[in-house]
Formats: sequence, structure tokens, C-alpha cells
Amino acid sequence: MKNANLLRLVQAFRYHGHRLSDIDPLGLSPKESIPALDPARYGIPYSGVQYDLTGILDILSPSGEQKSTATIEEILAHLRETYTGRIAYEFEHVTYLTDFKVFDHFMAKKFPHVKRYGLEGAESMMIVLDTIFREANYQGVREVVLGMPHRGRLNLLADLLQYPLPALFHKIKGNSEFHENDPATGDVISHLAQTVDLSYAESKNRIRVSLLNNPSHLEAVNPVAMGEARARQMGIMDDGTEGPDCTLGDRVLCVQLHGDAAFCGQGVVTETLGLSNLPHFTSGGSIHVIVNNQIGYTTAAMNARSSIYTSDVGKMIACPIIHVNADNPEDVVHATAIAAEYRNKFKKDIILDMIAYRRWGHNELDEPAFTQPLMYNNIRNRKSVPALYEQNLLSQTSIFSGGTDEVEIFKSKYFEKLEFDLGESANYHPKETTLKSRWTGFKIAKNVEDDVDTGVDIEALKKVGKASVTAPEGMKLHPRLQKYHIDARLNKLESGKNLDWATCEALAFGSVLLEGNDVRLSGQDVGRGTFSQRHAMFVDQETEKVIVPLNHMTHDTPSSIVGKLELANSSLSEFAVLGFEYGMSAADPNRMVLWEAQFGDFFNGAQIIIDTYISSGETKWLTSSGIVMLLPHGYDGAGPEHSSARIERFLQLSDQRFDVLKSEIDNPNMHIANPTTPAQYFHLLRRQMKRSYRKPLIVFTPKILLRHPAAVSQLLELTPGTTFKPILTFQPHSSNKFKHVIFCSGKIVYDMIKLRKETNLGDDVAIISIEELTPFPTKRLVEAIKGFSAGTKFIWVQVCL
Repeated sequence: MKNANLLRLVQAFRYHGHRLSDIDPLGLSPKESIPALDPARYGIPYSGVQYDLTGILDILSPSGEQKSTATIEEILAHLRETYTGRIAYEFEHVTYLTDFKVFDHFMAKKFPHVKRYGLEGAESMMIVLDTIFREANYQGVREVVLGMPHRGRLNLLADLLQYPLPALFHKIKGNSEFHENDPATGDVISHLAQTVDLSYAESKNRIRVSLLNNPSHLEAVNPVAMGEARARQMGIMDDGTEGPDCTLGDRVLCVQLHGDAAFCGQGVVTETLGLSNLPHFTSGGSIHVIVNNQIGYTTAAMNARSSIYTSDVGKMIACPIIHVNADNPEDVVHATAIAAEYRNKFKKDIILDMIAYRRWGHNELDEPAFTQPLMYNNIRNRKSVPALYEQNLLSQTSIFSGGTDEVEIFKSKYFEKLEFDLGESANYHPKETTLKSRWTGFKIAKNVEDDVDTGVDIEALKKVGKASVTAPEGMKLHPRLQKYHIDARLNKLESGKNLDWATCEALAFGSVLLEGNDVRLSGQDVGRGTFSQRHAMFVDQETEKVIVPLNHMTHDTPSSIVGKLELANSSLSEFAVLGFEYGMSAADPNRMVLWEAQFGDFFNGAQIIIDTYISSGETKWLTSSGIVMLLPHGYDGAGPEHSSARIERFLQLSDQRFDVLKSEIDNPNMHIANPTTPAQYFHLLRRQMKRSYRKPLIVFTPKILLRHPAAVSQLLELTPGTTFKPILTFQPHSSNKFKHVIFCSGKIVYDMIKLRKETNLGDDVAIISIEELTPFPTKRLVEAIKGFSAGTKFIWVQVCL
């Protein structure tokens, strides 16, 4: 828009001018400096330049005629006289509400067949969010992480979050939000995201608001938002810019919006609330806003919950709850300010239940009177929230000297702006995406980086290994831990032989820490390990004091930073915890984030996060994540459950085609691996942090192989020049003459090696283990097959039950 910066200055006076008004007869109220009212903030110089006032401001000449142009000096004089005199006006709510009303009407007129999930009936949601952002900015918060469902999203994007309207209309018309060179499909309009820096007069600093992409599954974004908020706050605390007193919640705020039916009906809400006060999961308190339409799709409240209020589930964590009538914007502002102050003071969750209604059906093309005729007869006979508030203001104040006509002129000008931006959308072209903020320097993956040197100097490995089992002097350890874990590991490191899975994992984690990166391992019982194999934390047998040995490791170079290992023993939740970890991984590429299922099939409870985020987040939204899922796999004496990690499900979710010979995937949506040796596992983990991009990694980890005498590696297999191998060949001799070559994957490799030894076929059978299933190692397999003599028979072996 022409003179957009002038418009921002005028709006700043309308919103904040009252703070400089002369309304105190005693003169006791100090006049504060308000940066938002300084023209220099908007790049407007003090000069004799004439500014076009069309559609922005009405200034009359001495003769009473409306001026078309004015200098900045004339404009400031008019604004100060109008907004900072002896009457203080606060009417930003009416302009906001009017904008929303005009936007919805514009959308209904221009795009009548689009499901926009408008905010009509709950327009006060925008007042809630503006108040939260304003209060948070005043309280010193630097970032807000916002998770919300579809309703009202376009209103929020178009107005408060300043999403470029030509870009929005470009998308609504059916075009992609991404540049043609971006490896993304895009998503529907109700899932769009935006990050914007907002300015408020109460603070000299801007506040960054990040609205996250959300999937169609309601409430799935909640734990993701919490994880992002915690990761961002930890990043601020780690960089040391805020001082030692900065704590979780001081600089980053998590805001979660909910629908009334979803809040009480979706189990992930309860799971996420259960994380809110846990030491490894709290983000310093969330503000929950329930946009209460008093209906869920076509389900009446009486059939949607067993409690009086939809917010009652919040009582499980003693969460304060404020109920407010959305028809009264000023009451909404006061209630929201209280909620923001509570969260800031106590760093605890609080719920604002904003009771509103939904003017149309679930979407604008739906007929709600089929199932709720009485409710919708009431709704259709009532004025909208903006109309009621306009009427109230016009009857009580002289803000609009022109009365209703002036309000209509205001609406008309905004409608004209929307028309202009709709026209501009025809010439809009998305820019190619680049990663920013903490992701600066990383790239969006377009090709697989395979042969990454993930080896580590042998002395560093020994140092890490020793540190992983070193307890403070005087700590009372369990006697079995000393003999079977500590002494055994030290002996293996000294000999350089027979390194087991837990040892190689500790070496991977510790070496990543030495390189300055943090590691977070989350899940049920991860500190000890489900199978009592890990023991990454020690517990004093007399005091129950817990220490993490790797966090006491130091670097040989004093100035070098050593990362921290966070062992997040989680609640008995999969959906919320995995969503939380995804959020952590998406926020910070320099933190290795791993989620371990207690047993492989426990991922079932988190399938929505896997489907809508881990396997598709990059494809839909270009959201990168390096999350690692560790899924213990194998029957090993167990029954139908707690055994299979369902490899087939992940292969179905991968974008690898079935005809692998004709469709080489250079950029898979995730990596899926089934390693058979501890060294392979070591290199897989380190590869996650050594690439120039981030991709989800699904690892099917062993159970019985954790202590299998044949499933060991040598220290030399971890040294510089070594790397992860997508296929491993087990040959009894170096010749290429074999009668049979067996292909297999996973633990069955050791069964085949044993069978080969026990039969007279030993020298005639080679075994090839496929260690990485996605991307399928087609080229490597073709080369391996070419190396065998003519007449060799190739066999695939797997267990079928």
C-alpha cells in the first residue's frame, strides 16, 4: 500500500496516544516516552515532503476543505491535537473488530465457495490475542509461540499477524504458497503459518509472534507448541544474553487456542496439560484460550462433555479458569490481562474460556439449522459483536464526530484496501525459502548426503567412554552397577574390543556433546533404559540424588563449549511427549532430540504426530526436523504386543516408491534404519548432527542384541574415516564365488550367520544385511550383486508370522 509507514504511524497514535493525554489535574501521572509515536521508527523523516492522505487521514484546511496532502509536521500536529489532548480515547477495539467484520464480508463476497472458517460470532478472539501480545511485550517476553486450530486463522493472519494480503489471496485462489524451486507441496489455507515482529508502545522492544502450522487433527499442535517454546527459551538461556536469573517462561510464552468440543474431547489436551509442570517439559506456563462456540460441528454441548464447563479438564492441574462473555470486548480485555499477569507471575498454566458462538455452520458452506434450529434462529436474529460494540461507542462517546457515516467510511476504506491487495495478488510470486534464525547456515534438503565421515579420534572416544561411567567421589552406587556396567565398560574401552550397544550409544552422545551440541533423550524410563542397558544416570542408593555422568565432562580446550545431555524420563504419554519432542527438534537444529518408545509398538499412541508432523511436516510446510525415534523391535520372548515396531507402517509412510529400480528417491521424507551392529548405531546417531540439513530418523533398535555376544563392535570401527554403511556384507571368505547370497535386515542376520556355521553350506553362502530401508540403497545393492559370480542365487529371508 502507498504510504504504508504513514498509516502505521497514524494507527500508533490511535492506539497509544491516550498515554500522553493531559487528563491528570494534579499532574502526578508521569508522561512516558512512547517509541511507537516517533516518525523515525517508521522511516519517516522530518522534512517538507507532502504525504498523500488518501485513505489514511482526514485533515481540514483553515477554510474547512479536506486536504489531500500534508507535511509530516502538519500530520503530527493534527494527531497530537486529536489523540493527546485533554480527552483520552481508547477505541482500538472498535477498529480491530470492524476490520474483522469487513474482512469476513469481503471473503464471503469474493470467495463464496471457500471454506474459510471465519471468526464471525467470536471476533473477540482477536482482542484476546492482541491483549496477550501487548501484556507479554510489556512484561519482557521476547517471543510468543502460538498454536491454534483452523477457526479464525485467516482473520488473525490478515490483520494482527500482518500476513501479506496479496500472498494470502494468491493462496486462496489455488496457488502454492511456495516458490517452484522449493521441495514442498504446500497445505490448505487454514494451516498457514506466520512469524512477525510486533511493536507496542508499552515496550521499546519488539515481540516476535510465531504462529505454527497445524494439521487438521484438532489439538495435535498443542504439545508441539510447548516443545518449541521450551527449546526457544533454553536457547536464550544458553546464549547468556539474559543473565543467570533468566528462567523458563521469562522470555518465551506459549499460547494455545482451543475449540470447546476439542478441549474436553481430545485426549492429547489432557496429556499436554499433564506435561505442563513436569521438570523436563514445562515451558514456564501456557495461556490457554478456549474459543467456546457452544457446539462441536453438529454436536450440542450436552452430548460433548460430562462436565459443566468444557474447561473443567484443566482442574486436573489446579489450573485457574476465567470465563468471559465474548460479546463484551472490554470485559474480554480485562479478563485477558488478568490471565497474562497470572502466567507471568507464577509461570503456571491458566485457562481463559471465552464463551461465544459460531454464526455459520462448521464452515460457511454448511447449514447448521438442520441440527440446531433454535440456536441458529437466535444467532441469525442478533447483531454481530462488532456491530454491538460500534453501537455502544457511538451512543456514549464523541470519538467519531461523523457518527455512523464515519464508521462506514472507515469500513469502506478497508474494503478498498482489500480490493487493491486482491488485484496485486495476480502479480504475486512467492520467494524461494531460506532457513533463518537458529537455522541459519542449514539448508533445506534436496539430495541425500550419504558418505558423511562420522568417525571420532580414538583418544576422544576413550575420554567420553570413561566419563560416561565416572561417578562423584563418595556416591553410593548399586553394587551390580559397578561390576556389570562400570567395570565392564572400562575394560572394553581399554581393550578396544567387544563394544556393546549401550557403550556405542554413550560414545555417540558424548562425542556430540564435545562438539558443542546438546542431546535430549526423552521417553519412559530412558535414564536407566527399558532393558536396564543404558544407565546414563546414576542414583545414589542412600539419598536418591541423581547425576548424569556425561554432564560432568570437560573439554581439553577451556574456551570450547561442551553440550548438555538432558534425560527426560517422561510421563506415561506417547502422543503429547512425541509431539513435544518434535517441537523441540523443529526449534533448534543444534540439539539432538531423541524419543525412545518403551517398547516399539508404543508409537501407536502417537500415530497422529508421526502422520501429520514427522513424516509430512517438511513436505507440507518446509519445516525441518532432525528428531530420532528409537523403537525396540523383536519378539524375544514377548507376546503379540510389545514386540513388533511395525516396520511396514513406516515404510508405507515413506515416499520411497515400490519400484525402487525405476524411482531413485534423492530426497526422502525420513530415514528408516534397522542397524545390526553397535558401530552402525553409533554412526547413524552422529550422522544426524553432521549433515548440513535435518531429517527425521526412525531406528529399529534391538532387545536381545543389546547383550548378544556376537553383536559387538571394535573401537577402530568408530575412528576417523568410518561412516554408516547402508548395507553390510558378511562373507566367510574374500572370493566372489558363492552359490547363494542371502538378503535380510535386522536381528535375523545373526540367526543366518549361526545357521551358516551349523550347516555344511558355510563357504557357499554370503549374507547381505540391508541396514537402511529408506532411502533404499538401490545403487549399492546393484554394485554388490555385480560383484558375485554368474550362477549365484539370490534369496530374501525374513520371519513370517
